[in-house]
Amino acid sequence: MEPSCTFHPCDEAVIATNDDASDCKRCAVRLGYWKDDYIGYFVRNQDRKAPEINRGYFARVKGVEMCIERFLKKTDGNCQIINLGCGFDTLYFRLKDTTHQVKNFIELDFPTVTARKCYTIKRNKALLAKIHDEDGEVRLSTTDLHGPNYHLMGVDLRNLDELDNKLQQAEIDYNLPTIFLAECVLVYIEAQNCKNLLKWIAAKFSTAVFVNYEQVNMNDRFGEVMLNNLRSRGCSLAGVESCISLDTQIGRFLECGWSGSRAWDMVQIYQSISPAERQRVERLEMLDEGELLTQLFQHYCLVIAWIGELFQDIEIT
Repeated sequence: MEPSCTFHPCDEAVIATNDDASDCKRCAVRLGYWKDDYIGYFVRNQDRKAPEINRGYFARVKGVEMCIERFLKKTDGNCQIINLGCGFDTLYFRLKDTTHQVKNFIELDFPTVTARKCYTIKRNKALLAKIHDEDGEVRLSTTDLHGPNYHLMGVDLRNLDELDNKLQQAEIDYNLPTIFLAECVLVYIEAQNCKNLLKWIAAKFSTAVFVNYEQVNMNDRFGEVMLNNLRSRGCSLAGVESCISLDTQIGRFLECGWSGSRAWDMVQIYQSISPAERQRVERLEMLDEGELLTQLFQHYCLVIAWIGELFQDIEIT
């Protein structure tokens, strides 16, 4: 196990990326890209984003949702979801409005982020009602929240002792099929710490799937501009070496003991969305140039990795 991790200089800038992503999702939802009745509780911002950004977030959300749908179908709800670097994601609340059920839903992020999320949930009855049921109480602290099958906890993912302790508090079952979700999370973790985390998960869980959305093709000119923009905001991509290509994305998991992995850039993911749905969102806003959107899509990817055999036949596109 690694020793306790201290606060890194760029952690504050990484934490701020949650607000940016949440603002973008809120804008896209307001414009009708997808339905989310809960994002408005966490984000009040009404700023309008560029059409390319809105469509990019649509592809991101839909791509992750496709993976979750396939996982829930395979496990018939006898599973756990662990959302790493969850930010203000509303997946738990949206799933409660569907027929899907899961045994346990765990969200993890920096304590400063989970404190804000806990505060928002605590002061909104509509959110609390989704977590609470007749059989169980909701326990709240400043940074952590525990319901009958929902757990939101502040933790540093670089500290594996702390992570293990938090998961035990959330009544984790290491033998239950588990899906890990990470949207632009691993890229902010130093390479060795990221390897330690992925190796630890591979060793602890008997059946697991990891869904990773983040940057790719970062060694070309467009990727260089993206990196410089992030660095100008104090955000160093500590794990960028794994974002050079789809092969390096896959290799990161295989080197850490995962059974297998596949990866697609967001051009492929967007094309895998049904034509009717693509036509619907493309009518929402006109694009001045399709080229910028294509470049954005070429520099983000969706990676699936698995432990065991449950998800080895995964096909997205």
